[in-house]
Amino acid sequence: MTLAVACAVFALSVIADAPCRENSWADRDHEMWTSLCYSDISFLYRERGFSQGSLPYADTRLEYPVLLGAIMQGSAYAAQATTPQDAGPVAESGRFYDVTAVVLGIAALITVFATSRTIRRRPWDGLLMAASPVLLLSATINWDLVAVAATSLAILAWTRRRGALTGVFLGLGTAAKLYPVLLLGVLLLVVVRSPRRRQDAGQFAAAVGAAIITWAAVNLPVYLWAPDGWKAFFTFNTERAADFGSIWFALDLNDVSLPDPINLVVVAAAVVLLLAIVVLALTAPEPPRLAQLAFLAVAAFLLVSKVWSPQYALWLLPLAVLARPRWRDVLIWQLAEVVYFVAVWWYLAGELTPAQYGAAVAIRVIGLLWLVAFVVRDIVRPAYDPVRPYADPLAPVRPNLART
Repeated sequence: MTLAVACAVFALSVIADAPCRENSWADRDHEMWTSLCYSDISFLYRERGFSQGSLPYADTRLEYPVLLGAIMQGSAYAAQATTPQDAGPVAESGRFYDVTAVVLGIAALITVFATSRTIRRRPWDGLLMAASPVLLLSATINWDLVAVAATSLAILAWTRRRGALTGVFLGLGTAAKLYPVLLLGVLLLVVVRSPRRRQDAGQFAAAVGAAIITWAAVNLPVYLWAPDGWKAFFTFNTERAADFGSIWFALDLNDVSLPDPINLVVVAAAVVLLLAIVVLALTAPEPPRLAQLAFLAVAAFLLVSKVWSPQYALWLLPLAVLARPRWRDVLIWQLAEVVYFVAVWWYLAGELTPAQYGAAVAIRVIGLLWLVAFVVRDIVRPAYDPVRPYADPLAPVRPNLART
């Protein structure tokens, strides 16, 4: 049933893109923003050389990690093979979206499956992922679901004590988006607090080794073939200014002066938040769960990041479901994401002022902090954690608190 719900929600996501799909996202016009159907996919096909037959990294600059570049190239070949030769690049870009949507749909189903299987005896939690408003609104904006699927499989593999497989999926996830590498630090904290430290240390070593080997196997051929193109992703993110979604961009938009360079501030803020998570993990009365610490780490990264695109909520979605599977709290956070989703497109359409856009960013931050607060509470006071009786049947949980 959970997978059927996920299929229906993803299908609705594709249907919601229909106003833009009709003309294959030919222009970034007012109607596209107000129809809430923007997607990077077709624009990237035309603007990064795929429509001209250029190869990413070697012939054209592509600011995406290598695994996504390979998926884009494969999708481009499929789009060109299934589009009439005289159709033109705009029509091809529409078919490129169709092919990519199939890939992203598969990734969404993998994520839902992994989320449903991670916590034994709680398969129903997968419905929080499958029926998510975030999945409905953000699934086809970009390729983020590929990294989300790999990360979800890594967490599932770790719960089944498959260290090497965990590393393989983390390596693949990091080859698609950078954020999955945060889970290696989280795994270290889990091992340090584990009552089976010696056994888990071996699993952790296998995970780290497999992650490095997998990431290198994907990246090294491209680095040797086109080193400058391979570096474009890292150069782009280093030189990128504060952008949409970030608190820094909202402050700058509302004439609040920011330190220069902003990179130092971002790194310093991230280090402070991550150190706070380390202290929390080491001082908690019971060993925190992997999903709890992973959610907090990714949330901390997004809160201080230079860019926080609407689809980045997908990074948090399976982690939130596993960390705090309570409909009220997960939906309150997602409601804040919905508010921001509408606001960013309306702002680009010229329908909102900078102050109104800034208010939407503030709502988004508050919504995430709401969920963060409950996850921290569950770590500090394990009796409130609704998952602990399932993750550890011997954990003492008072029933009246477990419902909170």
